[in-house]
Amino acid sequence: MKHFSVFFLAALLFLPFRLLSMDWPSSTAVITSNFGWNDGGLPHLGISFDADGSLAAAEDGELLYQRREGDTASRLPSPLGSWAALDHGDGIISIYSRFDDKQSDVIPGQVEKGRVLGEAGISGWSIRKGFYFQLFDRKERRWINPFMIITPPGDSRLPVILQVSLRDAQEKIYDPSQTKTLSQGRYIVSVEAVSRSSKESPLAPYRIICSLNGSEAGVLNFETFSARDGSLMINRNGLVPVRQVYSPAPGYEIAEVWLTRGQTTLEIIAQDIAGNSRNVVYRLAVE
Repeated sequence: MKHFSVFFLAALLFLPFRLLSMDWPSSTAVITSNFGWNDGGLPHLGISFDADGSLAAAEDGELLYQRREGDTASRLPSPLGSWAALDHGDGIISIYSRFDDKQSDVIPGQVEKGRVLGEAGISGWSIRKGFYFQLFDRKERRWINPFMIITPPGDSRLPVILQVSLRDAQEKIYDPSQTKTLSQGRYIVSVEAVSRSSKESPLAPYRIICSLNGSEAGVLNFETFSARDGSLMINRNGLVPVRQVYSPAPGYEIAEVWLTRGQTTLEIIAQDIAGNSRNVVYRLAVE
């Protein structure tokens, strides 16, 4: 828990203090996909909700832009459908999208926290009634995990580590729970883990740690995604392109390790935003 708390508090240092009072756009909505979820090889850059009823401004801000589903200003369809963006100062933008704005009468200008922006619906690339919520830092050009600012739903369930695999230089894949002996060499460690066991809405964990013989070999943090030189980057022992972490298959590539001859202990730890954690340990013989 101490390891989790240090990272979490450090991550908050770059956020304007007043944003820590943000609320969720809906108090009754149900999360279906969260920040960092592997969506067919692409990261989820916000939080998707199933919802009925209205969604409201998460904090005081200035309405920068509002697009209605039927707008014809652009001939291209918008994957966000109906959406609105609020500026909260210091470069922080909240984005509300894929909702029904037919009842909305909000006009550009200052918007108070709690002001209704629209109704849950189906627009853009959504297939279920609800909405999509994102936070973006324009100064640093990065998407922020809303869980870092807004109190996450309480949950005492432990994360679930569904699968761990090792891929060698010849692209051969090994299951460390089934393979007790490996050849010396370089391996890519991939982990499929969720922060809850529900099949209806499996959620990405907040952090995944790979340890080799007691030393950290890789730490993947789902705190921010950054735009750098035309590429989307994630923090895995420093910023790396998401293509090095995400693949079309479920899961995440979290570390590159070199296994030397002898006995090796590989440990994987998955943590959720509440600090709950689960680990698995594999003892391997390397020849």
